[in-house]
Amino acid sequence: MNMHDSPVQEVGGDAAGSRRYILEARAATLQFGGVKALKDVSIGVGAGELVALIGPNGAGKSSFLNVLSGFYRPQIGQVCYQGEDISGWPVHRIAAAGVARTFQGTHLLPHMSVLDNILLGRYSHMRTSLLQAFAWYPFAVREEVAHRKTAEEIIDFLEIEHIRHQPVGTLGYGMRKRVDLGRALAMEPQVLLLDEPMAGMNSEEKEDLARFILDIREFKKTPVVLVEHDMGVVMDIADRVVVLNFGSMIADGTPAQVQQDPGVIAAYLGSSH
Repeated sequence: MNMHDSPVQEVGGDAAGSRRYILEARAATLQFGGVKALKDVSIGVGAGELVALIGPNGAGKSSFLNVLSGFYRPQIGQVCYQGEDISGWPVHRIAAAGVARTFQGTHLLPHMSVLDNILLGRYSHMRTSLLQAFAWYPFAVREEVAHRKTAEEIIDFLEIEHIRHQPVGTLGYGMRKRVDLGRALAMEPQVLLLDEPMAGMNSEEKEDLARFILDIREFKKTPVVLVEHDMGVVMDIADRVVVLNFGSMIADGTPAQVQQDPGVIAAYLGSSH
């Protein structure tokens, strides 16, 4: 389904007027024992939008992505996807519906090739059973060819043709992160959640990955929620920046607005910014 044709949720306005959200957390509160990881957090992402989520360590950024993707269920509040409450959905159903997620670690299969790792992302789109695949029925062959074509297109998009048959475990960290992104793209996401995709990368690797993320947003029209600590990257590529601190949202605006916000400066960016 084309992203521009996707149903979206109309939400009450802020200073800029009403916003249309594809994926949204409403008043989400998440608690572990006596610790509140999230406190009444309402954040959404609109069609074709790149939202960066920033904040100090322990601010609740990864917890928020876990709530959006179904790994955690908020004790209070709800998560809505294309206008439907998905708070009680299991993780695999949310993923199959179009919410793809990467983690801080790559979680790839090191002894498998780049191509095969990306093909794993096609699992929710596969209709052929294991028995049918072994029997090599004509429809099973057609499906295999179609999935491999999609994987090869992602490999070309991410410019990793030269390592397509290389075991992932032999790759450098930056390339493994790129393969991890490719596996998420293989799910054909309607929303892409990226948890610190550039952590541990050098400046050249960060520039490459930032370019691919922008291309995903601009050419594939896929909205992106990005958790990232590199403020240079965030301010360069984000449409909106949301700031969490101790589980609470303290700012939501354009990069320029957030940079000038006194609460953000005090909590995260520092006086030098």
